[in-house]
This record gives sequence, structure tokens and C-alpha cells, in this order.
Amino acid sequence: MLKKAIFIDRDGTIIKEPADEQIDSLEKLEFIPGVISGLRSLMGHGFELVMVSNQDGLGTDSFPEDTFWPAHNRMLSTLAGEGITFDDILIDRSFPEDNAPTRKPRTGMLTRYTDGSYDLANSFVIGDRLTDIELARNLGARGILIAPAESSECPDGCGLVSDDWQLIARHILSSDRVATVERNTSETRISVTLDLDGHLPSAIDSGLKFFDHMLWQLPHHAGISLDLVCKGDLEVDEHHSMEDVAIALGQAIDTALGSKRGIDRYGFVLPMDECKAMVLIDFGGRADFVWDVEFTREYVGDTPTEMYKHFFKSLCVAMRCNLHISARGENNHHLIEGVFKAFARALRMAVRRDVFSYSLPSSKGVL
Repeated sequence: MLKKAIFIDRDGTIIKEPADEQIDSLEKLEFIPGVISGLRSLMGHGFELVMVSNQDGLGTDSFPEDTFWPAHNRMLSTLAGEGITFDDILIDRSFPEDNAPTRKPRTGMLTRYTDGSYDLANSFVIGDRLTDIELARNLGARGILIAPAESSECPDGCGLVSDDWQLIARHILSSDRVATVERNTSETRISVTLDLDGHLPSAIDSGLKFFDHMLWQLPHHAGISLDLVCKGDLEVDEHHSMEDVAIALGQAIDTALGSKRGIDRYGFVLPMDECKAMVLIDFGGRADFVWDVEFTREYVGDTPTEMYKHFFKSLCVAMRCNLHISARGENNHHLIEGVFKAFARALRMAVRRDVFSYSLPSSKGVL
């Protein structure tokens, strides 16, 4: 598996940068608000932390080394006391006019990270200057600009502008829980983009109005974002569209779950008027499906009721999970809506991730 890294600037990102741009005494050492708790929440989530800093003329008369290291080492010891350690610390000592290949935004200091062993597309560069965002572009990584969100535009290559370290940490930790699946056959053309943490806009158009109404229960009750479009051969019947939506949606959920580290894994019983619906789910990596729902009508809206068992079975297989569904009631609309709401709530419970945990919820050590 490819490794991932977070490349973090120092001055203006971790510690405040004074007007003379040199932190050459302990009196000048001051942490950016929220950075310690933000960095701590990133530890143990599969990212290497790499400090990358330009220190103009370090070691010359303009910036003697004996004035640099005391504050730098105090910063590192303070962070280490909070459980924050760096896998690598890279400092370029050149002046801007030297045009050194090692000076950010150039990548000369980072050659070991460009040898193909790192997933740079899913790595991050965090800094308070546009050169940090340019470094992100040069690496093919994602940029985060430390600046007030309301006063700064997001430049090309920048995925977030914020000076809120909790928001930055949440942005990074949720970045790998987004998936896009395109499924094109001779019967359907489907696009699904899913964000398990609900930070993207949702839009649903399956071509079937009642089915759309059911699918909207997922953003509403699972707390996810779902952008889904299906162009199917409805002139034949509803089967291909509903089946292929289930497959594409299930693949998107499975992909967005990634390693499944830190998730709760299991999930819901709820009433809806005279109905009650129960959905049991386990993202254990094996597909097993149980369906216990009886309808008394052939159609609800523009969808055949017999297709819902097939929809959830196809979804179960694509998600690679155990999925047990049962419901009782008199109103067929309430029955299937109760099932979708219970499924959404079960999904919400199961995919919830503890940001302070990177453990795998399995005694086997693998899911």
C-alpha cells in the first residue's frame, strides 16, 4: 500500500511568525491557536508528518544557528509532550535569490517522497504562503492554505482556506471517505459521488420519482452526501435502473470506507406510523443478506415493490456486508420508507469514525 504524508510549514503554520520573520529567541516562540490539538488529532491515522521549512540564511551572520535551535527544539519538545512527532524535518537554508532547487516551492528536499512509494494525490501540504500551495501543485498533492477563510480566495491547487486547525484536521481525516463510481452499460449510465461525512452537496435523479424519494432518506438520515444520476432504459422496465443504482451505490460506499479503520462497523430499529423497520448491518467484508418484508401492492408510486428486495440484495453484495432487513406494517409506502430510513440510520451508525482511533474493529485484524 502506498504511504501518505502531510507536509507542514513551520513559521506561520505551527508557530507564529514575527515581523522580522526570524524566530531567534524563546521569547518569540508562540504557537498558532488550535494547532496542537489539530496536529494531535492527525496522529495515528496513516499519515507521515513532515516539516518543510525555508529558513533564510540559517547558519550565516544574518541568522546564526545558535539563535535558531533553542526555540526550534523547545517547539519540538512541547509538541512531543502532546504526542506529536515528525517523521522527517527538512529545512532549507538558502536565500530566495539563490534559486536553490531545495527551496520551497521547489521539491529538491522531497525527492524521497517522489519515488513512487507515496500516494501524493492523497497527501497534503499545509502552509500560510502561496508558495506552499505551489509546492502542493509541484508534488501533485492537496494544498491547505492557513488564512482566514472569509478574507482569502482558494488558489488553484488549494482544497481549503482556513485558520481553524480543527476544521483543517477534519478536512484531512474525511478526505479519504469520498468516492466516485461511474457505471455504464448498454442498459444504464450511472454516476455516483458519495461523501460519508456529508461535506458535499447532494442531488439525486434516478429517473424514478418514488425511488428518488427513498434514496433521499440517505442524505437526510445517514448524514452522508450523495450525488447520483441514472439514465436507464425505463422504456423496458425499472429493473435495470434500480439494480445498477444499487451496485454503483454499494461500490461507492465500500470504496469510501477504505481500510475501515476507526469505524463503528455495526449498526437500527425505528417506527414509522403503524410500521416498524429493523436493519442490521456489519461491514465485515462478507456478504450475507436476509429479507423479511411483505408488500400487499404491486407498485408504490412508479416503482415495483418486488424490486426493493433485489435492490438491497445487490447493494449488500456491492458493499460486502451482512445486511438483515425486516419490517411489519399495513401501509406499503410506510413499509418501504421505514426500511430506507432504518437502513440510513444503520449506515450512519456503522460508518461513524472515531477521529481519535485508528484501530480496526475486528479481532481477526482484517476486514
